[in-house]
Amino acid sequence: MPKTADIIARRLYAAGCRHVFGIPGGEVLALMDGCKKAGMEFVLVKHENPGGFMAEGTHHFTKAPCVLLATVGPGVANAVNAIVNAYQDQVPLIYLTGCYDADTVQTYSHQIFDHGELLKSVTKASFTMVDGAIDVIIDKAISVAMDGKPGPVHIDVPISVATREQGTVPVRRVTPARSGPVAGPELEAARSLFAAARKPLVIAGVEVLHQDCAGDVAAFCLKFKIPLLTTYKGKGILAEDHALALGGVGLSPKADEIIQPLVADSDLVVLAGYDPIEMRSSWVNLWDADKNVIEFSQSANSHYVHQAKLNFIGDIGAGLAALSEGVPAKPVWPDKQPAAVRARHKTAFAGDGQWGAAAVVAAARRALPRHTIAAVDTGAHRILLSQAWECYEPRGLMQSTGLCTMGVALPLAMGRKLAEPERPVVAFSGDAGLEMILGELATARDLKISLPVVVFVDRQLALIELKQRGSAYDNLGVDFGGTDFAAVAAAMGGVGVTAASEPELESALLAALDRDTFTVIACPIGRKAYDGKI
Repeated sequence: MPKTADIIARRLYAAGCRHVFGIPGGEVLALMDGCKKAGMEFVLVKHENPGGFMAEGTHHFTKAPCVLLATVGPGVANAVNAIVNAYQDQVPLIYLTGCYDADTVQTYSHQIFDHGELLKSVTKASFTMVDGAIDVIIDKAISVAMDGKPGPVHIDVPISVATREQGTVPVRRVTPARSGPVAGPELEAARSLFAAARKPLVIAGVEVLHQDCAGDVAAFCLKFKIPLLTTYKGKGILAEDHALALGGVGLSPKADEIIQPLVADSDLVVLAGYDPIEMRSSWVNLWDADKNVIEFSQSANSHYVHQAKLNFIGDIGAGLAALSEGVPAKPVWPDKQPAAVRARHKTAFAGDGQWGAAAVVAAARRALPRHTIAAVDTGAHRILLSQAWECYEPRGLMQSTGLCTMGVALPLAMGRKLAEPERPVVAFSGDAGLEMILGELATARDLKISLPVVVFVDRQLALIELKQRGSAYDNLGVDFGGTDFAAVAAAMGGVGVTAASEPELESALLAALDRDTFTVIACPIGRKAYDGKI
């Protein structure tokens, strides 16, 4: 008879999960053993929070739920940041935690608090495993994590329940069926707007990835010659070296100055899986109520960041197909404004020929293969890189966009590399962000992960320093001392390099791809390196 832990692990494996990240504790040993027997690899991390981001990195390849495991008390609490990020960035994460049995907590208090209560506001659901319903609960958890807007689901597994034998009757999961717009006056009105549009524009976002319909969005734009804007998470829905790809938008005032006039001039905006949680405040109510906007999304608009004239909930690809049914392709944008905007945008973030943050991005993009997957940390360097780094496929650039938390680039890249070892992966981090999670370099060493880690070294919290200076505040709490990242990398079992020019960086990146360990490449760019750049 299978034990509880075995049933949980088998169902996760069947869902496509192949890795479990976490730190052991006596309360989760049975779960770890069950995962091993089911064929899943347990990855020991140095801290549960980056462990959650490593788990997310695997999801961007497998598209299956990712799994994080933590023991009671501090183990559970350590991962809250990663759980919130999964909730806001729509990452289907199963958070397995050990817990004491209900009778034990009546007379024992060491490390005990209500895990579900802590996590309830930042998870889609929280379950506690109970005898007789193990198969039902794990199936529900996976369904909730994956269906609709994906997100994290927590499962508490009491110590005695984890090792208890259970029944073997599986629960059949009914796969949810997606549907397109229902025929009727709203759809006809949308088609009429689309047919009449002479300056249409598509803005696509993260929901396109979850519905796996990037090909549908790209085909729609290509057929009707419609320019495409994406959020940062949507970069690569259409290869960004295509003339119709206008790049990613989200947090850059400099990009907004170039892009937002095009949105204003458009006579029809089609929103395809666009979640505005990624956007800066200048995108709130960007258009008037009478503007022609058609939205296709996977859930009803409860954010009120924008409104649309016509809203359709369901399958985004099917929605675009229904919108265009019977509508012939025609010439659009007769003034060629999108091409001019695209050229201006590329020039604005190309750099000035001098060594600096833009030069780092340009050199890396030249040196690394086209199919390289990148991860970028939060900070000023991320805003610049998200504009300048071209993506040629969906999920080509990983980052924290809803929560914008720091310390994510390295673990995201590590998880992605574990899931697909043959693919080149690079991490871009600010110096402060990498200092938050230096311990995970040891994890990279132990796992023999071949990974270049490019560090923008400016010895300050550059984005906050910019805001502080712009508000005429005194410089306070934003500058810090320098770290010898090359020496740190060597001390932790990797290779460390300092690059202060584009040729040096390109050479270091190519060498890093051939190693069987990580390479930290420190790029000194000086303080106030982003003035006028983002």
